[in-house]
Amino acid sequence: MMQSQNNGSGAKLSERLSALAAWVPQGARFADIGTDHALLPVYLAEAGRVKSAVAGDVNKGPVEAARRQVASAGLNDIISVRQGDGLTVLAPGEVDTVCIAGMGGSLMVRLLNQAGERLDGVRTLILSPHVAEDQVRHWLVGHAYVLEGERLIEEDGEIYTVLRAVQADRQEADRRNGELYDPSGLGFKVPAASAIPQELLYEMGPLLLRSSDEAFRRKWLAEIAKRETIIGRLRLSTGEEAVRKAKEWEETIRMLKEVLACWPAERLSSN
Repeated sequence: MMQSQNNGSGAKLSERLSALAAWVPQGARFADIGTDHALLPVYLAEAGRVKSAVAGDVNKGPVEAARRQVASAGLNDIISVRQGDGLTVLAPGEVDTVCIAGMGGSLMVRLLNQAGERLDGVRTLILSPHVAEDQVRHWLVGHAYVLEGERLIEEDGEIYTVLRAVQADRQEADRRNGELYDPSGLGFKVPAASAIPQELLYEMGPLLLRSSDEAFRRKWLAEIAKRETIIGRLRLSTGEEAVRKAKEWEETIRMLKEVLACWPAERLSSN
C-alpha cells in the first residue's frame, strides 16, 4: 500500500492523494478541481512534477485556505488559486491534465459536460468518484478518452476508486474502448465470459476486473449486501415498478456473485 507523503511545506498527502499524484505526468500543466487546501498541487509543484497548476474550488473557505497554503509554500508563481464551479476556473488550452476527486460520479459528469472548450488540449484525466463510477466510465468512452489505469485505495475504512484516462483520436479511442469493454476479453468465464453484461464492466471497472485484488472483492461484497437490503424494501411494495426494479437488481446481484465466485480461482492463485 502506498504510504502517505510529506511535501516540503509540511503537508501530508493521504493515501488517495498520493495515488492521484503518482498518475500526474511529469511536466504537466495541471488543474486540481475541488482542490480544498491545494495539498495536491503544492506537493506536485514542490516535487518539480508540474510546470504550472490551477487550484480551483467552488467554496470561499477552501479557496482562502488554498491561497494560504500556496503562499506559505512560496508557490504563487506556479500555482494559481481560483474560485469557481468546476472547470469554469480554466481558460481553453490552459492545462493538459485535470484531476477531479472527492465527489459523486454524476456531479463529476456534470462538471465535465459543462466544461466545453475548457477541455481542449486536456489529454489526461485523473478522476476519483466515490459513487456512480459507471457514469464516469460511460462519459470517458463517449468523449474519446481511454482508461489506462484503475486502482482501489483503502483509507479510513473506505475503498476509493481512482481512474486515469487519456484522450485519443476518435477512431483509435473507439477501437481501444471496444477491446476494453469486450466481456470476452476478460480472461475468465462466469461461467461463459460472453454472458457478462457489458454494463457490469462499466460498474465494476474493466481494468479492475482484469487485475482484481482483495479490496475489489470486499468492495463488491459490500455493494451486494447494500443492494440486497434495497431489494428487501422493494419487495414490501406491490407496485409494478417496484416489482420490476427488484427483479432487475436480483439479476444484477446474481451476476455479481458469479463474477466474485469465479474470480478467486482465476486471480488469487496467480497472485
